[in-house]
Amino acid sequence: MSASPMIRTGSAEVLLSDLMVRLEQRLGDAPNTAKAGRPGRAHDVEEGAGAHGGSRVIVGLTGAPGSGKSTLAAALQTHLGRRGLLAGIVPMDGFHMSNAVLDQLGRHGRKGAPDTFDVAGYLSVLDRVRSAQCPDVLAPVYRRDLHEPVAAGTLVHGPGVVVTEGNYLALDRGDWEDVRARIDLLVLIDVPEDELVRRLVARHQDFGRSAADAAHWVRTVDMPNAHLVAACAHRCDEVWQLHAARP
Repeated sequence: MSASPMIRTGSAEVLLSDLMVRLEQRLGDAPNTAKAGRPGRAHDVEEGAGAHGGSRVIVGLTGAPGSGKSTLAAALQTHLGRRGLLAGIVPMDGFHMSNAVLDQLGRHGRKGAPDTFDVAGYLSVLDRVRSAQCPDVLAPVYRRDLHEPVAAGTLVHGPGVVVTEGNYLALDRGDWEDVRARIDLLVLIDVPEDELVRRLVARHQDFGRSAADAAHWVRTVDMPNAHLVAACAHRCDEVWQLHAARP
């Protein structure tokens, strides 16, 4: 098994189409009996551990804040849904601590940092998704309009692909370290830092922050988190460097 992730470049459309072919092959080759998940990383989806009688594959999309994970995850869900291969989603952001808990712990000022999530809850849901004894699994989602997590906001049902996305899927410290072994294929979305800063400042302004407040948050919260993500790229199976699609 290679210690380095595979670098893939191209438009999102091309890379997603290629991934769909590999996922269809993986699900088509799934045995009827449950396969025990390997404790280490899977180098490619064809070697993924799978679950639910060998018929669930967990695909993770990770990257820095502002890298486009949510957009890519939505596109992947659409592709999978059209082919009847989507079992469900488990968004990492659904495990944000509530604002009340963040206030209680004194962490609200850096919401989005690794210690502002319920990591144990995330691991528990991933374990249930991987279990052949859990055909239905409820997971929380994060409502950006409320700035709060909402319990039981999404359902994983039956066999197929489960998509999970978030900043810290490859993180190698604390309880986050255990997330990696529960994901069959982990893809990092690689975006240049200057582009991340531009996107993040614009995002925070869209949510009502002033230009100065947005720039301060990006500098003191978002970019330190982005550097944590980049430092763990070696734990991913693939790194995607997206190019704009040709007209």
